Amino acid sequence: MNRIFNFSAGPCTLPVPALEEAHAEFLDYEGKGMSLIEMSHRSKEYDAVHMEAMDLVRRLYGLPDNYKIMFLGGGATMQFAMIPMNLMPSGGSCDLTLTGAWAKKAYADAKKLGTVNLAYDGSDEKFMNLPAIADLKVTPGTAYFHMTSNETIGGVQWSDFPDTGDVPLVCDMSSDFVSRRIPVEKFGLIYAGAQKNAGPAGTSIVIIREDLLERSSDQLPAYLSYATHAPKDSMYNTPPVFPIYMVMKTLSWLEKQGGLEAAEKMAGQRSSLIYGAMTDNPDFYSCPVNASCRSKMNIVFRLPSEDLEKKFVAEALAEGMSGLKGHRSVGGCRASVYNAMPVEGAQALADFMAAFAKANG
Repeated sequence: MNRIFNFSAGPCTLPVPALEEAHAEFLDYEGKGMSLIEMSHRSKEYDAVHMEAMDLVRRLYGLPDNYKIMFLGGGATMQFAMIPMNLMPSGGSCDLTLTGAWAKKAYADAKKLGTVNLAYDGSDEKFMNLPAIADLKVTPGTAYFHMTSNETIGGVQWSDFPDTGDVPLVCDMSSDFVSRRIPVEKFGLIYAGAQKNAGPAGTSIVIIREDLLERSSDQLPAYLSYATHAPKDSMYNTPPVFPIYMVMKTLSWLEKQGGLEAAEKMAGQRSSLIYGAMTDNPDFYSCPVNASCRSKMNIVFRLPSEDLEKKFVAEALAEGMSGLKGHRSVGGCRASVYNAMPVEGAQALADFMAAFAKANG
């Protein structure tokens, strides 16, 4: 096997044990003579997979009984519209922290459906900083307060979350989902595209407090209503079977590693190695993000020139490290170190960074 270290921002690297299990079961699932993805989604075999995937999300986060879990299509992008459609009344408003590229997309869709009050706007600082939690204020009468916990492109991450009182806190956790312990009771709704930490592309995971389901208007098209999916455990229509199956395999692996406590520890180790390589070579590597809010998932950095950045990416690939090119909108380099990235991968990158700086500095 020629496995490389995949630092891509998504789809992400997946745990080898989860891939091996899927490989072994792909042609003949549990002796049934066919793959799980060929079976009816109403079969007892798939039902067991589906419910275990939901239970794993509940166990990992320690979710109270008054939260429902949904697996939906359209990724987090669909949620940018579904959230205001379901939670914001006609003519209503919401609050939002504008922290980078993905918050911008949530903002753009919400503006089409109501008024959006910016609780924070990071545009002037080019989205390289975050405010203190205490500085965030909730607008009276707002329908919900939206945050993006980690900006995949810009590399900023909230380390804490505000207490928004009776106003539901809604959070896009696509790129740091199941990577750390969080105070789940603070949130009314959490959503995430699976393809960063939890599995392959093809499904989003939505966690919603049950009382918020009452806000879903019966005038909404069926698929776009949370009140359609939550009571039916996301089985209203044919769910994305294979992505959910791989979410189950990936989260099962994470649980065996020690759950969110272990994920949090490994995230700290990986990010410390890579940020440390920058600190060791401050004249060669720079991180544009304020040190107080640097992401442990998506580490962005620059080299002295774009030509050196291209050379860095090419030589890293030759050394078995892929996906290090920064997003096309911002350039530079980016190392995405999600849950399934072994600490050895971060060490290999840190060693390569040291050697590259020495050879090209």
